[in-house]
Amino acid sequence: MTKFSDLELDPRVLQAVVESGYETPTPIQAQAIPPALRGQDVLGIAQTGTGKTAGFTLPMITLLGQGRARARMPRSLVLAPTRELAAQVAESFDKYAKYTKLTKALLIGGVSFGDQDKLIDRGVDVLIATPGRLLDHFERGKLLLTGVQIMVVDEADRMLDMGFIPDIERIFQMTPKTRQTLFFSATMAPEIERITNTFLNNPAKVEVARQATTNTSIEQKLFAFTPTRKDRSFTEKRAVLRALIRAEGESLTNAIVFCNRKMDVDVVAKSLKSHGFHAAPIHGDLDQSVRTKTLDEFRDGSLRLLIASDVAARGLDIPAVSHVFNFDVPSHPEDYVHRIGRTGRAGRLGKAFSIAVPSDDKYLGAIESLVKQPIPRADLPEGALEGASENSDRARSSRSASSSTSGRGGSRGPRGRDAAPRSESMPHDAIPVIEQFETEEPAPLVPARAQPERAQPERAQPERADRAPQERGERDRRDDRRRDGNRGSAERGEQPAQRSEHRSEPRAEPRADQRSEQPRSEQRNYRSSYPGQHDRIVGMGDHVPDFILRSFRLREVTPDDEDGEATTAA
Repeated sequence: MTKFSDLELDPRVLQAVVESGYETPTPIQAQAIPPALRGQDVLGIAQTGTGKTAGFTLPMITLLGQGRARARMPRSLVLAPTRELAAQVAESFDKYAKYTKLTKALLIGGVSFGDQDKLIDRGVDVLIATPGRLLDHFERGKLLLTGVQIMVVDEADRMLDMGFIPDIERIFQMTPKTRQTLFFSATMAPEIERITNTFLNNPAKVEVARQATTNTSIEQKLFAFTPTRKDRSFTEKRAVLRALIRAEGESLTNAIVFCNRKMDVDVVAKSLKSHGFHAAPIHGDLDQSVRTKTLDEFRDGSLRLLIASDVAARGLDIPAVSHVFNFDVPSHPEDYVHRIGRTGRAGRLGKAFSIAVPSDDKYLGAIESLVKQPIPRADLPEGALEGASENSDRARSSRSASSSTSGRGGSRGPRGRDAAPRSESMPHDAIPVIEQFETEEPAPLVPARAQPERAQPERAQPERADRAPQERGERDRRDDRRRDGNRGSAERGEQPAQRSEHRSEPRAEPRADQRSEQPRSEQRNYRSSYPGQHDRIVGMGDHVPDFILRSFRLREVTPDDEDGEATTAA
């Protein structure tokens, strides 16, 4: 059996490894370290939790033992997809390089540029960075990559998922072609294979397990159920999660609960805390200080449940995680391999439970196709969904009480601003009037004035551009006939027809079906319920000013003209 002492490591590095409690390397370490020490490119493919970080950290420290770094020109570069993974690689260097004089710098987001610039200006042997922050420093002119001797890309498939591949290609082009490249990934997608063929020079391929396989030391179970209603799926899944946690009892020392969305991470964490569980969320939208504090608490055992997005699915080295819960089935099948790889690390036993609903069937099919084995099904714990129904009933009763309280308190009801609560200051007859308006057909209006017996001239309207010319001509001819008739009646001594200014006489009585036995003053209709809202406006109702009925046509003055003057056209 191969031991670390057989791998030709630097004695100072070997001393640090022994003090850390390791004697026998993992398969990926035993196969990757020798070609790396010879200066050969390495392409490592292994499932998560197999010790890939030490597989490139130990040979890097040994190779960088001789030489000195220059300002702004690091001698080696390690790229990691997330801040947590980059910080973990930095911790690994601190652990195994403590007896050497090698310097390092960590470039991640959420940290001041000024502090990072000071480290780079002094010169570092090992630069550990996320792609985005590394390019930020380069574009600001604070960093040169022409002195990189060793370049490491860790979790390359995660880089692909996060959209970092264009950045990785750009960084490769900024480094010398004579560099040594160590490339590690858990899966080998076609895009990853294209990059390795482009930027790696005759690499030593190390594959210690079939691609995308799960650790045999992990007990996997799938808890599938059909929600009572589609809109209650999220609520009932939370109830199932709580039931599974309680069912494991003392065997669950700590666990990571994975959700697909950041907002669900927060909701699940709050739900667990409200039910008495010690849980905390971690995702990319949290401040770096909060994320670091949460991970430290989870590592030292003060935090039992870590609710996480896929930011914690890759590379986090927390050896003693007893359980992993997939609250959501991952949409990318590779993420399933990485998620459950957070447990069962370093030869320990672990459990990975997944909660699924019918909408997850397509994702489950992709996962089982990738890992080439079905996920064992299991029954839900007894009474798992009872908590969800109780919580739902409690929430409904709370909402009902809230709505009834708000109604008694005088807030607007379902009818909005038209619905007003009845109070002591409101007249008692106001409510029946409103009800009459809503339920009874309004009483017909009695005309205020009677129409004259003669033909009523058409009420004048402002002329519009779209009114037909023949309509205006007909109206003028009708006015001329009326005027000529009045003039002839005056010559015969007859009384001329009443003009519009005498139209204040009462109108004809309404039809029999419109009459009411009550006096008009006692009749009630919906308009009387809102005084002042329907008052007639003089000049806009039945009363038409006289000048509107006049015909403004230019004609010759004659002695018969009763006005005694000519009318000119306006």
